[in-house]
Amino acid sequence: MGECPICAARVDVAGDAIAGELLVCADCGAELELIATAPVELAEAPTAEEDWGQ
Repeated sequence: MGECPICAARVDVAGDAIAGELLVCADCGAELELIATAPVELAEAPTAEEDWGQ
């Protein structure tokens, strides 16, 4: 169980989850990234930036 860094709601994290996995907060809909599993640490997932081949 983790805590959403946006709204502080409890977020269920599967027991077999791995760092880097993306989750969605059921309360606020924020996309979260699992930073660490022990202890569970969540952060707002980075937004995908457009790659123009530069």
